[in-house]
Parts: sequence; C-alpha cells; structure tokens
Amino acid sequence: MSAYRVASALAPTDLKLAGNEGIGPDPALLQELVAEGTEVLRCYPSNTALQRAIARWLELDPEQVLLTAGGDEGLDRICRWALRQGGHAILPWPGFEMTRRYLDLTTAEVERVAWTEHRLPIEAMLAAVRPETRLVVVTSPNNPTGGTATAEDLQRLREAAPQAVLLVDLAYAEFAKADLTAAALSLPRTIVVRTFSKAWGLAGCRVGYLLGQPEDIAALAAVGGPYPVAGPSLALAQKRLAEGQATMRAAVAATRLRRDQLFAQLQVLGWKPRPSEANFVCCEPPDPLEARDRLAGMGIAVRAWPDQQGLQSLLRIGCPTDDAGQQRLLRALRIVAQPEALLFDMDGVLADVSQSYRRCVIETARSYGVQVDTETIQAAKERGGLNNDWVLTQALLAEQGIERSLEEVTQRFEEIYQGSPEAPGLRRTESLIGGAETRARLQRLAARFPLAIVTGRPRADALRFLREEQIADAFRCVVALEDAPNKPQPDPLLRARDELGVERAWMIGDTVDDITAARAAGCLPIGFRAPAEALLRAGAACVLNCLSEVEARLT
Repeated sequence: MSAYRVASALAPTDLKLAGNEGIGPDPALLQELVAEGTEVLRCYPSNTALQRAIARWLELDPEQVLLTAGGDEGLDRICRWALRQGGHAILPWPGFEMTRRYLDLTTAEVERVAWTEHRLPIEAMLAAVRPETRLVVVTSPNNPTGGTATAEDLQRLREAAPQAVLLVDLAYAEFAKADLTAAALSLPRTIVVRTFSKAWGLAGCRVGYLLGQPEDIAALAAVGGPYPVAGPSLALAQKRLAEGQATMRAAVAATRLRRDQLFAQLQVLGWKPRPSEANFVCCEPPDPLEARDRLAGMGIAVRAWPDQQGLQSLLRIGCPTDDAGQQRLLRALRIVAQPEALLFDMDGVLADVSQSYRRCVIETARSYGVQVDTETIQAAKERGGLNNDWVLTQALLAEQGIERSLEEVTQRFEEIYQGSPEAPGLRRTESLIGGAETRARLQRLAARFPLAIVTGRPRADALRFLREEQIADAFRCVVALEDAPNKPQPDPLLRARDELGVERAWMIGDTVDDITAARAAGCLPIGFRAPAEALLRAGAACVLNCLSEVEARLT
C-alpha cells in the first residue's frame, strides 16, 4: 500500500475546491485561543469539556461521545475494533478512500458493493450479508458522489446483520436533507462518525467525534491514544460549538444554494452531475483528468482519481465558500468547456523562429563580443518577463557586464533581422510550423471560432508573416507590440477578446509569459511545444505539440 496522496495538476491554484473544506469561522475565534494562554500548549489536553458540550448539543450522555483526531481517526478505530478478529466487511463503492484504506489494513475480507445511483444500494448490501459479517459501512452523504441513505436503510441493515458493527459516517450530515444521527443511535452496535472539519470550517484543527452506546464508546476509547486532539484544537472547537451554531447554519444554507447552482451549470455543460446532499458535486465529464487540469489552468483545484479503481470516471468539485469564488468557478467551467474564441501567440506557435529571432539574439550578442546559445535563451524565456527579444538581448548583455541602451540594441537587432538588399535578413528563414497542414487546420478552426493573433512582434512584421504564409484571412484581429503593454501583462489578451466581442477564450502560447498573461486575463492557458514542465508550473492547463491536438480538444 502506498501513502495517501492527492493526485493534482502541476499548475498552481489558489481557489481550493479539492478538499471539501467548509466556510471558515470568524477570524476573531483565533483571539479566543490567545486568551487561553500558554497552558493550553504546555499541558496535556483534556477532552472532557468538549465531550460534554457535544453531548449537551445532541442531548446525549457524555459517555456516548469519543473525541478523535478528525473523523479519519474515528474510522480507523472502528475498523480495527470491529475487525480485530478478521471476518467480513461490506463497503459500498465508490466511497471514502480512507475507509477503504483502513479496511485494507485489517485481515478481514472486504466486499465492495457497487453504488451507482443516488440512493444507497440497500438490496445489494443486504444480499452481501453473511454470518461472518462483522462490519457494514454506510457513508451518507457519500464521499465522493453525494448519494444518501435513509433511516429505513439503517434499520434493515441492522436487522439483517445483528452480529455486525454498523458504521454510519455522517461527516457531511449538516448539508443533507435529513440528519441520520438520531436514527442511527437508536440502533444497537451502531457507531456514528461526525466532524468539525466540514460544516464547522475547522478542517485544520482535526477534530472529529464518535457517537454510540457507552459500552461501545468505551471499547473504542481503548483502541487509540488517550490524547487524540491537541489542546488548541479542543479550545477552538468548543468555542465554535458554543457561539457558532447560527453562523454554521447560515453557511450551510449558502453552500446548498451554491451546490444547486453548480449542479445546474454542470448539466448545461453535459458533464453528467450526480445529485448531491454534501458540499460538493460529483460529475462525469468526457475526460475527468483533462477537466481537472483545465480548471487548474484557471487556478482552481478540484479532485480526480486517475489511479483509483471505480473512481476514474469521476470529478468532484467542492462548493466555493463565498460568492466571488462561486462566480469565478461558474465562469471558469464555461471557459474550459465552451470557448468562444482562440488566441494564438505567433513565434514558436505558428512561426518557426529558431533561425530568425533566436538567431538574431545570438548574433546581436556576438556583435558585442558576448557568446549566447539557444539553451541560455530558453532558460531566460522560462524565467518569464522577457517576451520581447530586444529586451531579452539587452538583459543577456547586461548579465555579461555590457550595458547598452534598449534603443541601440534594438537597432542592431533589427539590422540583422530585417537585412538589406545586399544582405538578406534572418527573417527570411521563417516558415509556418506544419506548413500546408497547419494552414488547412487554421481554416477549419476559423470556420468554428473567431481567431486572433496576440504577439510581441511589431505589427508590420506580424502582418507580413501572415500574408507571406497565406493565413491572414484566418484571423479576425491582430494585437501586436504597438497595441498594448507586452505579455506577461494581460492587456493584449483582453484587447483581443474585446475586439472579437467574446468573453471566453483559450490562449495558445509557448512561453511562460504567454501562460502568465492568459491566467491574468481569465483565458484558458494552453502551452505549446516548449519544455512542458516549465509551462505547467507556470500555470498551463496542458502542453500540446501540434495544432491537431488543439483541434482534438475542441471536439
């Protein structure tokens, strides 16, 4: 067994929707921790106060409550306790990955029952019960699908397997239409798992709790450490429970509304969302891994399971915790799934400039007595901020102690690039990458989407290349050096989008600056041909090698 790891995209993200964290508490809660003083750090913690507070809230005896290090530790305790002598366990699947991992660490035979619809597969679970069944797992709402069980389901399972422990994981209960806690606790040999991580917004504190009959809770206390939750976490959770119930309920109501909006958006996109009663929506896009990476390109982290059996077709999207995040998510979904336009960088994407611009950098530097190679140029491009080759050349000279004005460097560069009647310039070495095939592909794309060029070239050079390569008619607009601040600023992409009259666009570029500009402009950044890792770490959704791959992703 390998360690738990979330498979994530390389692109950096700042809107974290992969972990289902809830809306956080008021920052003033941290001041309460300061008021506790250093004794909360110095002393071993006591669970008693929070245990009693939870019992009062749920109208239980304190001996029916056991605090754990998040719901995860509670699941671990239950699996080890119920299956300490092996036996047989029933696990609806897909389900929570950590439950599956804890079960696999026991000697029990684990039987997975397919959970494909919203409702718990109760008939299949009942059919799976054997005399040696020692544990039956029910997660409601289910993670990662959002499906649910009913009180009747629990009753039927309890009657069918009276010898087994019934594990009822209610980590997302606050978001559901019905809270099954009371129904579960009315049944013998039934343990409920709850948490402060989701609706209460304290995932970082790692505070969970188990509920059950006193004799079962006492047995579970014996199979773990005496201090499962740190003192600061206990203090924060107790204060949150005492003063935060109204804000928690308001946060749950807001989350339910955002969940419904998200579900509706996914339906429009054809991503096959599943009904959910949690704080996330699970869906089945055409390619979940690609969908995850595209959203990462927009700075949004969601969850896919490329290596998990039974989960490869799923994508789980957590609900944002505020309205700004919600609008950003809904807009990003439309951009990644339904682009209205395509924006192309020119050099390195359409124009082969390996023997023109790159060579001009080398020759201009050589004219000042500085040796530069293509690897040095590529490394500088990958650092970002040097999209303009005149500026790049000046910077490479400065690194070697040669300080020259940009005007002087530009003039010498242009003499080499443009040439003269006596000495043809290096610009004449340029050609259309892919030749006739690219020309035809651009025409097909132009028939479906408005296309634009967004380049750091002077306008005259850009238009000349388009004319000479017979692709000018494929592009409705050209945004060049003179038209806006250069990439990595978003301005040229925003201008292109405005000129095309669209809101949703993909940007195809081969430099870090292209990717940075695309993300800042709210366009999907598609890397092209350059060393993939640098572009992915800069924020590209993917890195493609030819225009046919772009076209394939638009089908």
